[in-house]
Amino acid sequence: MPYVVPTMNFLKYYKEQVIKKAIDAGVDAIYLEEPEFWAKSGYSEAFKREWKDYYGFDWRPQHESAENTYLSNKLKYYLFYRALKESFTYAKEYGKSKGMNVRCYVPTHSLINYSMWQIVSPEASLASLDCVDGYIVQSWTGTAREPNYFNGVAKERSFETAYLEYCCMKSMTAPTGRKLFFENDPVEDTRRDWSDYKKNYQTTFTAELFFPDINNYEVMPWPDRIFDGKYFVSQTSNERAGMPKSYSTQMMVMINSLNDMPISANKTSGSQGISVLMANSMMFQRLPTHDDGKAWADPYFSNFYETSGMFDRVPTDNKLMDPQLSNFFGEALPFLKRGVPVDIVHTENLGFEKALKDTKVLLMSYSNMKPPTDQAHEQLVKWVKDGGMIVYSGRDDDAFQKVQEWWNKGSKKYNCPADDLFDKLGIGVNPKAGTYNVDKGKVCIIRRDPKEFVMEGDRDNELRDHAEPLYEQATGKKIEYKNSFYLARGPYDIVSVMDEGVNNDPYTIKGKLIDLYDPALPVLSEKQIKPGEQGYFYNIDRVVNKQKPQVLATAARIYDEKAGKSKYAFTAISPLNTVNVMRVLTPAKPKKVIVTDAKGKAIDFKSSWDNVGKTNFISFNNNPDGVKVVLEW
Repeated sequence: MPYVVPTMNFLKYYKEQVIKKAIDAGVDAIYLEEPEFWAKSGYSEAFKREWKDYYGFDWRPQHESAENTYLSNKLKYYLFYRALKESFTYAKEYGKSKGMNVRCYVPTHSLINYSMWQIVSPEASLASLDCVDGYIVQSWTGTAREPNYFNGVAKERSFETAYLEYCCMKSMTAPTGRKLFFENDPVEDTRRDWSDYKKNYQTTFTAELFFPDINNYEVMPWPDRIFDGKYFVSQTSNERAGMPKSYSTQMMVMINSLNDMPISANKTSGSQGISVLMANSMMFQRLPTHDDGKAWADPYFSNFYETSGMFDRVPTDNKLMDPQLSNFFGEALPFLKRGVPVDIVHTENLGFEKALKDTKVLLMSYSNMKPPTDQAHEQLVKWVKDGGMIVYSGRDDDAFQKVQEWWNKGSKKYNCPADDLFDKLGIGVNPKAGTYNVDKGKVCIIRRDPKEFVMEGDRDNELRDHAEPLYEQATGKKIEYKNSFYLARGPYDIVSVMDEGVNNDPYTIKGKLIDLYDPALPVLSEKQIKPGEQGYFYNIDRVVNKQKPQVLATAARIYDEKAGKSKYAFTAISPLNTVNVMRVLTPAKPKKVIVTDAKGKAIDFKSSWDNVGKTNFISFNNNPDGVKVVLEW
């Protein structure tokens, strides 16, 4: 459907002519995808009417001032919040009247990506609605490759961005217990070649696995686009071709592994307890960018770069703007790049008891966002007085500090929202840079915008130098810096090694390891993962019952398993024109391997035995009608 302003009249039509008919047809789960308002919109007659109803005064063109931009985007945010609340409430009530439990989900980009791509969406505020059952996190190669700044350089950092996107959505729903699905995509809309898709898919896939309390996945949108689509064979060629069989095999091994991915109590390696504060208002300040009423003429992300990766349009004026959401990445990347698994806290969730439960040091700034209410400050003050540590970075001089909002209305006369927080903390308005004691906690103020830590070279040490003593006081431990992340989830080992970090050392992993990123599924005793690379392994040493025959890794779905004393049989199902590989664990080396199609006709296959891991490698052409495999020993 075209983008429309979701007026109440439109919602009446939508509920009665779309949702009602869907439920009447038997639909019991509704996914209202991507509730989006582009930030550059807001000029239609319908929007002007909604403005007058919401604010009580006539519409103002958003390009004329920072305040107008903020008000315009705040209204867009509200309109889709209302749209989802109205639609989902109706769906649940109507479903209930028919004896049905209609579940309602929102597939959505992360707050990070929407802010970078200058889109407004309800995001975190929906998590508290009873009518919302959960979310699908739409993070993939296309969102993760959006360039950001670190150490003065703007470039793609797909792993780090994907990690933060998944983290953003996990933390958004964690205090509320909403169900969460992580999405990924082996291809994307942007013109790229197959090797680029493979590299970035592997990168973002690894990132989603570092959240051991999530094991619900949407493995791919639009399978026909993936299996039937034709994309560039190389960066220098205009020739298009279908997915290479080696990539389709690896992709299906990865996807099928998710069927068995367990929830785990293990933590991603590194110092826990450092969080970055976010708010939905990050989306309110993105477009246009103002300085004394003037707007930057070409702020749209689509013009930043073409396939060459050139950044000639990335704005570099550090004083006036927040290029590529640098005020957020300026707080997160100085730690994430050094192997610290930073978390995210949403301002809208501060009222939930679990929101700050695991946070020891909270990094925050109002340079790129503003608090929605003063209640958020009351909650932060209580947390600090109980022993929490805040590092606040900000000059508090951007044009959005002056918008007409709660901190400068009525009895409140603050020049910026941070002054309300500082006043409540007892350290007075506009305090100078320094560290202040507040009961059991501390507040450290750095009078720089976080973007300065990453848009300039060798500047992020200023943030780290202030955070380190607070972390040590809160935990009794020093922050551990390294260039890697490692996590064990059941039999799976997940590794990512960062470049631009503390060193260029590879990460060495040892054991009886099936390399799941190699379509040959080799069994290794050791592998080194270099900076900028990721590793994903099935650790045979952690198989619970090695006497039980079982498929450990495969590029097909396994059905109809039957195991006896000396025989193991199953059916493998997967798409046509793809190649299956599998590692099958058996108590002894098979004397016979039989592979037939669904009608019992023998088909060609390859088979080899690995004595170290006690597994049999089998490979054959896939068939959606099923391939039957029998092993006897």
